[in-house]
Amino acid sequence: MIGLMQGGQGVQSAARGQLDLYGDLSLADPWFLLLLPVGLLLTWWGRGRRGRAYARVPLIVKVPRSARQNLAWVPTALQLTALVLAVGALSRPLRENIQNDVVSEGVDICLVVDRSSSMRFNDLERGRTRLDVVKEVVGEFAERRMSDREGAADNCSLITFARYPHLLCPFTLDVGALEGFLEDVELVEHREEDGTAIGVALAKAVSVLRESDAKAKVCVLLTDGENNVDDIRPDQAAELAAEEGIRVYTIYAARYIFRHDPFRGWVPTEGKVDTSALERMADLTGGRFYHASDKKRLQDIYGEIEALERTERTERRYEETFDLYLYLLIPAILAYGLGWISATTWARRIL
Repeated sequence: MIGLMQGGQGVQSAARGQLDLYGDLSLADPWFLLLLPVGLLLTWWGRGRRGRAYARVPLIVKVPRSARQNLAWVPTALQLTALVLAVGALSRPLRENIQNDVVSEGVDICLVVDRSSSMRFNDLERGRTRLDVVKEVVGEFAERRMSDREGAADNCSLITFARYPHLLCPFTLDVGALEGFLEDVELVEHREEDGTAIGVALAKAVSVLRESDAKAKVCVLLTDGENNVDDIRPDQAAELAAEEGIRVYTIYAARYIFRHDPFRGWVPTEGKVDTSALERMADLTGGRFYHASDKKRLQDIYGEIEALERTERTERRYEETFDLYLYLLIPAILAYGLGWISATTWARRIL
């Protein structure tokens, strides 16, 4: 019988718990517990009758109690233990192993971040460059998407651009890896590499997302300026994205336009940037255009995109139950046997 208890887990069973106890323990037939008070009452009644029978024998001389008399309670205790264990076994204790898997159709998200020289200005948050603020907010967004609270996660990749785009991190679920690449992103250093090639950057994202098997493909492109590299125009790249079923969200992240003054250096002005190219990119692909003038607004934007790009989650439930009654039945038999042997040998009383 002990061999049936596989690896200490119990015997696999088709029963289902009707009364939860603690943790993964439950009872399949809890109504058998009603036998416990009945059994205890019968035991008490039987001992009472035996006591009345003893009382009929007059005790003339008070005799000291022997060791056997002092241990006379042992058989009864063993029998009561056997009763409790047997009732517990009849109640059919179970250990339930329940696993929930969350299946997601998945979203592959390509994060595209501008690192041109203008990202050095500090108008999104005092004392920090635009790039530093963007890296923080994008990192928080990626962490949420790649370690979803519902148990599902999305692949993310990272592309940076100025005059040329660079795929820093291919699609991955490794949050630490992507955050490490993002942390190392720096402003462009050489003038020949500077520029704002929005169309080229989106075309690079399309080529990366084209290899994805995900049902939903998304690109979130952030810049602080207008396209000034026409190797691939933004509208041309947007048409490529639309053909591939890629939804593009565009973000213009800047409060001011900085203009160079010969005497004061770079001065913030209230001029207006032409964001029509970014707006058209979003329209052509079914996405949205946003303007972030500070860190809080930027966080809200990524939060809104996160809420928009949710896919259905399907929960699959797996259940296994294991009977544990042998853990109670075997000790019950042993306790009853010891109690019966004791009652018929050393603890036997001659009336």
